[in-house]
Amino acid sequence: MISLKSKVREWGNSFGLVISKDKAKEFGLKPGDSVEIILKKEENILGKVFGTLKFKKSTKRMMRESDKELYNE
Repeated sequence: MISLKSKVREWGNSFGLVISKDKAKEFGLKPGDSVEIILKKEENILGKVFGTLKFKKSTKRMMRESDKELYNE
């Protein structure tokens, strides 16, 4: 099994995916070979987890403490 990223491109009345020659050679693919493709849309993982982590201290308190350390107060 090989994993790669590719952009969907318009190809006449269809869509197509391009496999680079390097990846094709790595997997031993030749023109006319059949392959099975499992599609997974790329997701913004950071957007999903943003704001889900809860701290014991408030952000304001952490910023104050880091300012004290930074400026040696």
